[in-house]
Amino acid sequence: MRIDILSKEYPPSIYGGAGVHVAELTRALRARGDTDVRVHAFGGPREEEGTTSHPDLPELEGTNAALTTLGVDLTMAAACAGADLVHSHTWYANFAGHVAGLLEGVPHVLSAHSLEPMRPWKAEQLGGGYRLSSWVERTAYEGAAAVVAVSAGMREDILRSYPSVDPAKVLVVHNGIDAELWRPNPAPDVARELGIDPDRPAVVFVGRITRQKGLPYLLRAAAELPPEVQLVLLAGAPDTPEIKAEVEGLVDDLRTHRDGVVWISEMLPRDRVTAVLSASSVFVCPSVYEPLGIVNLEAMACELPVVATATGGIPEVVVDGETGWLVPIEQVQDGTGTPVDEDRFVADLAAALTEAVGDLDRARRFGVAGRQRAVDAFSWDTIAERTMEVYRGVLAG
Repeated sequence: MRIDILSKEYPPSIYGGAGVHVAELTRALRARGDTDVRVHAFGGPREEEGTTSHPDLPELEGTNAALTTLGVDLTMAAACAGADLVHSHTWYANFAGHVAGLLEGVPHVLSAHSLEPMRPWKAEQLGGGYRLSSWVERTAYEGAAAVVAVSAGMREDILRSYPSVDPAKVLVVHNGIDAELWRPNPAPDVARELGIDPDRPAVVFVGRITRQKGLPYLLRAAAELPPEVQLVLLAGAPDTPEIKAEVEGLVDDLRTHRDGVVWISEMLPRDRVTAVLSASSVFVCPSVYEPLGIVNLEAMACELPVVATATGGIPEVVVDGETGWLVPIEQVQDGTGTPVDEDRFVADLAAALTEAVGDLDRARRFGVAGRQRAVDAFSWDTIAERTMEVYRGVLAG
């Protein structure tokens, strides 16, 4: 059986959870030895056997980013000739999977890592391209043989966003974690080199600067943290100049009132990220939209307790009172995820973080429990087997 996996992100070009998922799922599927797994990814070139890179078409240089994406998708679809099944990830590759499925007469499976209707702020980034990306996503979901949701919360969002999709075709397979790669990595010298004091408590955030990650709410909440607590931000790749400017202004303002605000904007290699996590006391995920939140799994695997918003798939990962703290949120039902009462959400986030850093012994116990949960429930071998079950199901008709 030949499976072609289609993705915008693939090593060495990974900037989000979807890219991590594709890389780890591919590795786990190939390790089984019973399937020919080929990868088609944007950019390149890459030297990995069984992987084909697809650069932007020069004819579309300078056009809307969404149009450039569709140009790459067409070259990817053409390269899928001979596949028994195609599996696309995110709207960037959904069009390639949809077209390949039609051309080759094979099932198209897609994994839902996010949804365009749940991210209306992307219109800031893509302009008219957001209408195009939304059309692509809807068309692909409605035509897919199966839709894989990375959480039960994401499954609900899919059926609400695309009510014409048959619920029987929407299956839940969680994201996973490699607990050997993501594990405690005490390296205080690395922390100091990055400007972090490993002898002080620290709250750490890891994520892109995008509306869905809720970073502005965290920066407001951080003003209420005890003065000895550091705030460490591994935050880069802003979606728009506007969100970048907003975050910069909030960080500058925070630094006028407290020290220990460390902002690292470049993407760090994994060994340095695990060193930062291991030098911290609490991980924070203030997202207002998060289908699952693989960053929470990465932090848990490094024995870090998590304070996270109780939204999307996060409650399926973080167990309140056992591996961390879930912050309640009531959200506007317009697709933005905006808190109904932003001040209340900020206050609740600040209170949860203050409680977490106020009892570091309990935080450490939560961290140990979190790693055990990551190992037991979210291994990539388990995720690969459940994905293979999806493949077998659609191929069986």
